[in-house]
Amino acid sequence: MKETKLGDFEETLLLIVGILEDEAYAFKIAEEFENQLNRSVSIGAVHSTLSRLGDKGFLISEMGKPTAERGGRRKRIYEITGAGQRALKDSRDIKLSLWSQFPAFADLKFNVG
Repeated sequence: MKETKLGDFEETLLLIVGILEDEAYAFKIAEEFENQLNRSVSIGAVHSTLSRLGDKGFLISEMGKPTAERGGRRKRIYEITGAGQRALKDSRDIKLSLWSQFPAFADLKFNVG
């Protein structure tokens, strides 16, 4: 049976793939991670996590067109699957439910669903 839960780093990369849309390739994903979170990340960690997300059925990928900026090499472009979208929604819903139960934030309204 495939794992259906997301780890924190997996969730973050999956969200970044969604943000980047047609520009979701490994180097750009790593760059966006560093910009959004102000934390460094190795390209190896990005590659291995993207591969794992693909194995879980949360991502698909295809090779893009060759570009002059890459010396004619192609980029592997990632896209979130329906299962990946459901995993993100489930993860968000669980976290929002937990946040809404935390007494220090009891007066805040969280939209779940």
